[in-house]
Amino acid sequence: MSAVAVVLGVAFVAGSFIFTDTLGKSFDSIMTNSVGDVVVRYKSAGDMENFGTSTETLPGSLVKQLASIPGAARADGNVTDIGTFVVSKKGKLIGGQGAPGMGVNYTGGPAANGNAGYELGSGEWPKQDNEIVLDERSAKTGGYVIGDPVDVVTAGAQARVEPKPKLVGLLEPGGSLVGASVVVWTTHQAQALYLGGKDVYNDIWVTRADGTSQDELRAEAAKLLPADVEAVAGDTAAEEASSQIQKSLSFITNFLLIFAAVALIVGSFIIVNTFSILVAQRMKELALFRAIGASRKQVGRSVLVEAFVVGLIGSTLGLAVGALLAMAIRALFGMVGLDLSGAGLVFAPRTILASYLVGMVVTLLAAYLPARRAGKVPPIAAMRDDVTLTETSMHRRVIVGAVLAALGAVGLGLGLFADVAKPLWWIGAGILGVLLGVALTSPLVGRPAIRGLGLIYRRLFGTVGTMAEENALRNPRRTAATASALMIGVTLVSMMAVFGASAKASIAGELEETFKADYLVSNAIGQDFSPSVGDQIAKTPGVATVSRVRWGSGSVDGKDAWLAAIDPATYGQVQVTEMTSGSLADLRRDTLFLSTDEASKRGLTVGEKATVTLGGKDRQMTVAGIFKAGAGTPSSTLVSLDTWTAAGMPAKDAQVFVNRADGADATALTAAIEKLTADLPTVSLKDMQSYADEQSASINQLLYMIYALLGLAVVIAILGIINTLALSVIERTREIGLLRAVGLSRPQLRRMLRLESVVIAILGAALGVGLGLVFGVAIQRALVDEGFTTLRIPWLQLVLFVVLAGIVGVLAALWPGRRAAKLQILDAIHSE
Repeated sequence: MSAVAVVLGVAFVAGSFIFTDTLGKSFDSIMTNSVGDVVVRYKSAGDMENFGTSTETLPGSLVKQLASIPGAARADGNVTDIGTFVVSKKGKLIGGQGAPGMGVNYTGGPAANGNAGYELGSGEWPKQDNEIVLDERSAKTGGYVIGDPVDVVTAGAQARVEPKPKLVGLLEPGGSLVGASVVVWTTHQAQALYLGGKDVYNDIWVTRADGTSQDELRAEAAKLLPADVEAVAGDTAAEEASSQIQKSLSFITNFLLIFAAVALIVGSFIIVNTFSILVAQRMKELALFRAIGASRKQVGRSVLVEAFVVGLIGSTLGLAVGALLAMAIRALFGMVGLDLSGAGLVFAPRTILASYLVGMVVTLLAAYLPARRAGKVPPIAAMRDDVTLTETSMHRRVIVGAVLAALGAVGLGLGLFADVAKPLWWIGAGILGVLLGVALTSPLVGRPAIRGLGLIYRRLFGTVGTMAEENALRNPRRTAATASALMIGVTLVSMMAVFGASAKASIAGELEETFKADYLVSNAIGQDFSPSVGDQIAKTPGVATVSRVRWGSGSVDGKDAWLAAIDPATYGQVQVTEMTSGSLADLRRDTLFLSTDEASKRGLTVGEKATVTLGGKDRQMTVAGIFKAGAGTPSSTLVSLDTWTAAGMPAKDAQVFVNRADGADATALTAAIEKLTADLPTVSLKDMQSYADEQSASINQLLYMIYALLGLAVVIAILGIINTLALSVIERTREIGLLRAVGLSRPQLRRMLRLESVVIAILGAALGVGLGLVFGVAIQRALVDEGFTTLRIPWLQLVLFVVLAGIVGVLAALWPGRRAAKLQILDAIHSE
């Protein structure tokens, strides 16, 4: 069981690294095949944050000029869109959750260093408008074969491509597309769909002739370009893009490693418990070693060598199980759009080194204290029949635990009530301190809880219940360590349950106060959609107001920012915005609004100037208003739609709010708008309640993912309960034989062990639910200014956690109980 704890903990570490390395390699492959020998682009396009969000284009005449420079074999203009999706024959959208839907033009130009880029697997490339090529995965998922008309929706001027284009070929991409779908058009049709039919391109690839290097070709291309356009060597462009993506992926790695750390901490409790019990069982054997000349260091070292072997085997198996776990994580992330099913797993040397290092170090550190105790066994103990090692006083342990808990409480207090930088970091450190403190003091803290359960046990189960209570109290350290392992997992699960319930209640309450629109039209997958949808709704009889919201990335004073564009003339009719300074009328082409937190973070006040970068262009804008952000606020930085358009940002809507005209029939208007959006699976119509439900569903999805990742720590804790009971049965073999000899039946023996197991499980769950409740409230209070204003405690869910823990306790005792019941009475009495 100890080895299993190591295996599972190491597996989480290995699986996290394998998954993120696989994801990174897939993106590297995409980037390598997504650049030419030299890429000519606007400088702002080099930032992945701006990918697909700018309308800056290069003229077709530049393509011809670049094709004729010295060292160039050819030049090709590229059109790229990230809001194009395929709809299956069943009317279901393909992709969109996370990974983009790309629309590109066919040029026939090679990628950098002669790479083929997208290869044609079957069929032919589009030769005329209304012919397309799809990636194989999208075609298969959509049920399309070559020759079929394909349903395609875009975020461009044409929401649904009519007539439906004919599928003439299938791509065979060189590596995983990470869930992205690809639609390849003719250049003419791509320009018509995405660039207003103009002879312009998003970027240009220049292919080098034999004997010319990328750097030489880049230098020649740069001579033709204006100041805001750059020529970048293909290898450099690929490296830059990969570096930016890897930086973004580090969040996923850190996210997964947090749960790996939790699993390892829980596993360390099991290892400490196991070796403590083993040392206690082998006391006479260890004393005999001392009696024949073994030193304290040799005895202690023998325990550490055993731990070394356990750690070595556990780490090796953990690495293998990590590959399976990486597949499970891959499937989990595939549910939210990151599809890596076509990518092979990557085993980097770092993964192997980290797996063995973590497994060995955790095991040896956990076994150190039991090994030290083993070395203290006196040689004279070998002469005794009943050898035990006196338990040291718990005073020191309780004092250290109390200090840690107190420091943790201080950290929580500072994060909640003091004006400190990064309050969530203080709260996180405080949570860790309190958790460790309670784990150390749990032998003392848990005693009243065990006594309380003992009262119930004595009334319901009589003598068997009394024995179960006394057995749980016999070794408080062992009971507490086993319960603490479960406590950690339940604490985190309970904390997230409280926070999730509060977040959903806060969003619902905030929307009820601020949502003034009758309808909201938004993209069901979080992507932008065609402005033609809003145009058609505005023309519908019975519609009084249509207010659009658009958003994208940019920067304010050189720092990254997510900006939203609104129409100040209509936005106040559909959303309540609490202004602390200024009014919506102050939002013009040369002004911007900041939330209170954003203004404080950036050190800006009303009237001050800020450099805002949109579409790769800098402009001086004045802060004209400060507002209080809420659940319905699209961003902490707002600009006007006029500013958005003037900056050359895409004319794609993220949200469209709609108000009915006075006297308009609500049922008829709803039916009319639904008819407009019925053929667009990327767009959904909702009222305030359904919008709140949609936001709650997103939170639930995140919570389920976190619960699944925390589930491994809970499984390890359950194995710890089984482990402790099984070792206790071995340790108490003679005692069990005597009890059976004086009349204890096998069912009563199994019941006694079940009750012991339930005590441990409920103790861990009760402590975990209590701490999780406190921590969940702390996090909610810390985020009040971020819009989480409502505290909601899911009492039924928390009680369910305790009940489930009791059931787990019953199940955990099945195998140890069956093993104990099979012991022969005489053999057990004569055992040592």
